[in-house]
Amino acid sequence: VFTTGYQANLGMIAGLAGPRDTVFLDADSHSSIYDGCTLSGAKLVRFRHNDAADLDKRLSRMEDDGGGRLVVVEGIYSMLGDRAPLDEFVEVKKKHGFELLVDEAHSFGVLGPNGRGLADEAGLDEHVDYVVGTFSKSVGAIGGYGAGNDPMFDMIRYASRPYMFTASPSPASVATSIAAIKRLQAEPERRERLQKNSARLYAGFSDLGLQLGCDVVSPVIAVVCPDEPSTIAMWNALMEAGVYVNIAVPPGTPNKTCLLRCSVSAAHTDADIDRIIELFGEVVATGVHLAKTA
Repeated sequence: VFTTGYQANLGMIAGLAGPRDTVFLDADSHSSIYDGCTLSGAKLVRFRHNDAADLDKRLSRMEDDGGGRLVVVEGIYSMLGDRAPLDEFVEVKKKHGFELLVDEAHSFGVLGPNGRGLADEAGLDEHVDYVVGTFSKSVGAIGGYGAGNDPMFDMIRYASRPYMFTASPSPASVATSIAAIKRLQAEPERRERLQKNSARLYAGFSDLGLQLGCDVVSPVIAVVCPDEPSTIAMWNALMEAGVYVNIAVPPGTPNKTCLLRCSVSAAHTDADIDRIIELFGEVVATGVHLAKTA
């Protein structure tokens, strides 16, 4: 257990990989993953976003490089809300024999019959060597975690500098996280409600003609904006109308996109979702042009 989700990625990657190893990561990975690679001293190789074939090609080019190979993907990507095609990456893993780490920060408590994330949903837990996650999303607390099935996994406590040389999470944070996780396990209807709310908002935005960050329903729904000024104008107009969303602009976004990022909750009612859709429609109608262009 780490003090934050950011530190969990930092500590896990830096503890698992070293200067003789190579870390292959998705080009759209979170900054904490990039920073973990930097701290590890390992060679960093990026592959195209969600492109298992590109990963396969890059691995093939480096078959004789020696050292360990760690591949890092995310369950749900935080900016656009899309998912890693985990089954395709597992097929590449069978071919090349690398170790696979999945960051379930945005998918833990959300996906799968047990709420453990993308690997749980895909039924591929046994093919994933390590998982990382956070308690600051679905759990609503502070902290992060790393887990693995390797018999020597506990040694990461001593190999990971971000774990070894920092303070432990507070007892209150740990107790809050444990209580929330127990509620998630006992009340799967919360995940079902979240999925329905996400589908409702996604469909409403699609009906408005908004350009969305991905073509799958996700609790992270990003509206793509044409430029930074219109993104700011849209965000301010929504705030004035009573809707808060996250604003995301370069350099913190993939491919220099400007986004209005909505995080759906199981606590939203149908009326809440419909009102959000209505207000987005009113803001679009005022002249902030976010509709798809031919």
